[in-house]
Amino acid sequence: MNRLALALAVVLIPSTVSAQGIQQGYTAMLKWKLMDNCAKQAQAAYPENNAASNANRDTVLKACLSANGLPSRQPLSQPEPR
Repeated sequence: MNRLALALAVVLIPSTVSAQGIQQGYTAMLKWKLMDNCAKQAQAAYPENNAASNANRDTVLKACLSANGLPSRQPLSQPEPR
């Protein structure tokens, strides 16, 4: 009986751990895809490359990310002055 329980535990534990890892990876990929879709929608709404369009695009992107419960993007780091 003890051997059967040990064998069962050895078989089930690794499969549970790997399934959790797969689920986390799948969830991360879904979130990245949603974030990319938000960026594409913002780019399509304001395709010009000027300061006003960039500001509007950033506002639309933040609104989309927040509506989907996703984290906002970090601003790009500015180069250090010399």
